[in-house]
Amino acid sequence: MTSSSKTASAPDSFFTATLAQADPEIAAAIKGELGRQRHEIELIASENIVSRAVLEAQGSVMTNKYAEGYPGARYYGGCEWVDVAETLAIERAKKLFGAGFANVQPNSGSQMNQAAFLALLQPGDTFMGLDLAAGGHLTHGSPVNMSGKWFKAAHYTVRREDQIIDMDEVQKQAEQVKPKLIIAGGSAYSRAWDFKRFREIADSVGAYLLVDMAHFAGLVAGGVHASPVPHAHVTTTTTHKSLRGPRGGLILTNDETLAKKLNSAIFPGLQGGPLMHVIAAKAVAFAEALRPDFKVYAKNVVENAKALAETLRGHGLDIVSGGTDNHLMLVDLRPKGLKGNISEKALVRAAITCNKNGIPFDPEKPFVTSGLRLGTPAATTRGFGVAEFKQVGGMIAEVLNALAQSPDGKAPLVEAAIKERVKALTDRFPIYQ
Repeated sequence: MTSSSKTASAPDSFFTATLAQADPEIAAAIKGELGRQRHEIELIASENIVSRAVLEAQGSVMTNKYAEGYPGARYYGGCEWVDVAETLAIERAKKLFGAGFANVQPNSGSQMNQAAFLALLQPGDTFMGLDLAAGGHLTHGSPVNMSGKWFKAAHYTVRREDQIIDMDEVQKQAEQVKPKLIIAGGSAYSRAWDFKRFREIADSVGAYLLVDMAHFAGLVAGGVHASPVPHAHVTTTTTHKSLRGPRGGLILTNDETLAKKLNSAIFPGLQGGPLMHVIAAKAVAFAEALRPDFKVYAKNVVENAKALAETLRGHGLDIVSGGTDNHLMLVDLRPKGLKGNISEKALVRAAITCNKNGIPFDPEKPFVTSGLRLGTPAATTRGFGVAEFKQVGGMIAEVLNALAQSPDGKAPLVEAAIKERVKALTDRFPIYQ
């Protein structure tokens, strides 16, 4: 080898150096995050813990491959193996959710919903979605989001007295605003969705029905939540959250004409080359969700959520709508005189991770809030059952009760004591050993 060719080639360590050797700063950050996940109780409803197999697929050599287009119709050569991976992901997604067509390329939940808008609407068209303040999502028409800037969003909400969607009011609103699209689904709504009624309302006003099941898709896959796929024109979901896969999006439909529009909306409409390493990891996660043990997991997620909600209520905390039908709940902190931001920080100091969240008709600002959102998917993945979630509920109540008695918004003695109990509990349920 000449000196010039040696200079131009990759360093000897390029294909052999570990991350710790090549970039100790990032390696340290990853190690720190692993420690956090091992020793904290994760109650953020949109988070989960993926399998080692999913991690391996996402960290594979498929990250090197460009593959614009779809299996069998790529703009690049050398796609035979990524075609295998994407085809497996598509077929597994279709089988998992009983759908005729699936697009596994969306890079995120936002992009999957953007693709649905691109396929179903024209700029300026009216659509309806659940108000963010009532448990909806930014991509369902928030004025700060593209969906609220490019389209005319009309929002339905929940009843003030019980915080549940009033379907008769949804019907009346649809008749008034004549939307081209109605969205069902949200990010902080703990009750069941009446997909059949939503479709009837959509049909009555000539609208498409889009169901965003990002939060509860794993429960649908596990058979413990009604499926929207038979009712919706288009169903979207993220592949993480309760589905327990890599971060990304998925679009489903039973309409071949819409499937073609949705495919075109993703590529070339919104995205270029798909993330093939993530698609491979999606395929792995879909295969995991097709196994019998995933049904047990989904059942446990719901049972654990109900147990946590009831435990918190037993300790004098208010739960929005009185309980939960899925994997999440909202805690109304107003009776305790607490705010969401202060409560979140106190629980994090106690090694219980959650997020502040607005509640319906919340008088506080979005970065303050009157509530906390709690979810059970991640801790259920590591093996927590009803008994453990009752313990967790008691620990949360101890921190919040101490916080309510503290004028400076901190309860260091209680937080430290709970942190030790959390470590003892998480040590019984290790991850990534």
